[in-house]
Amino acid sequence: MSTTSKWQVSDAAHHLHPFTDHGALAAKGTRVITRAEGIYLYDSDGNKILDGMSGLWCVNLGYGRQELIEAAHKQMQELPYYNSFFQCTTPPAIELAELLSDIAPSHINHVFFTSSGSEANDTVIRLARYYWACQGKPEKKTIISRWNGYHGSTIGGASLGGMKPMHGQGDLPIPGICHINQPYWFGEGYTEDSTAFGVRVAQELEQKILELGEDKVAAFIAEPIQGAGGVIIPPDSYWPEINRICKKYDILVVSDEVICGFGRTGQWFGSDYYGVKADLMPIAKGLSSGYMPIGGVLVSDRVSQALKQSGEDFNHGYTYSGHPTAAAVAVATLKVMHSEDLVTRVRDELTPYYAQAFGSLADHPLVGEVRTTGLLGAIELMQDKASHSFFAEKGAAGNCCRDFSIANGLVMRGVGSTMITCPPLVITKSEIDLLVERARKTLDDTAAQLL
Repeated sequence: MSTTSKWQVSDAAHHLHPFTDHGALAAKGTRVITRAEGIYLYDSDGNKILDGMSGLWCVNLGYGRQELIEAAHKQMQELPYYNSFFQCTTPPAIELAELLSDIAPSHINHVFFTSSGSEANDTVIRLARYYWACQGKPEKKTIISRWNGYHGSTIGGASLGGMKPMHGQGDLPIPGICHINQPYWFGEGYTEDSTAFGVRVAQELEQKILELGEDKVAAFIAEPIQGAGGVIIPPDSYWPEINRICKKYDILVVSDEVICGFGRTGQWFGSDYYGVKADLMPIAKGLSSGYMPIGGVLVSDRVSQALKQSGEDFNHGYTYSGHPTAAAVAVATLKVMHSEDLVTRVRDELTPYYAQAFGSLADHPLVGEVRTTGLLGAIELMQDKASHSFFAEKGAAGNCCRDFSIANGLVMRGVGSTMITCPPLVITKSEIDLLVERARKTLDDTAAQLL
């Protein structure tokens, strides 16, 4: 039995994976990733694979960055762990909080640390409801989200998200969370003018607020661009109307920056890109370039002042809030981003190049639309693009394309029949060309099987 086969057998015997049909995976066998360098992964069979998804939307600086590795090593020697309870803190947590406040919008100067984006969004629920309780409005607690949005897989995070397959397991969503439609023009508004569609879908928020009663609504949460939902890029008219509605009815704006944050759109945050003044901003993933698990919520002065003036404990937190080693790696990540001016590079150099190169795939007979913002991209696979007909089994089409992609040395993720990409921010133009070359070969292979 080969080494790979031994690992696969052991994995099937003991390891339960996220979002997985475990019987099917055991029969097929897992792919064992053994090392990585730059933007490439290597599996146990020696295959070299271009990581077009930055791990899971997170390895912005690529693999093998010594600055991050050395930061973890140094911190572990000095203080591997201590907590943020008992009126304590650590130097890395202090430094990271300050660095985050420096890059956040000017009205945001505090951060509450977590270990993940899911924990960050659970924290959002607690913060939003506690804020209004501090204002003498404890009944103002409902949070409005969007169908097909993703905010994590904890009970709170999955409830905030609008993924119906997740809601079907575990009696979700929990009370006090409701949903409106997503701004998915290509899939749900193709016959409309995109500008009018963006305004119409945004106005569903106002309709929901009036239905529930504005005195009952605490917050609206959304990703600037929906990531796991299929890189749903809203029409330009969408966010200005959302801003207007939230201001009119005085509800908190929560911009989920777990994917869009830290340069992905060519701005530090997706809310910067769309001009959204958020009250709370969940963060994770790119914060440490995926090298250590860390997340948090950037908290506006409006909300942080309420906490400071409440006169009581905010009874919420995690064992690993402000974990010093994770914080040290995050500090190193932000310093690399500053020293290499990566946000500017993504905005001025890579964004236009990626849009043109990746966009060239739109001429393929299998492709209905290609859309990009910054270094986020999506390819819509269609049964018949002339009649705007999707595949009857979208998931089967996406899985077929995904498997061909891996065979061709490229990680793309299938979401239904949408293929999505999120390459590291350090990718070069020649590597973008290679990504597109492998994506086109993948589309050819998929079309030969499906059309």
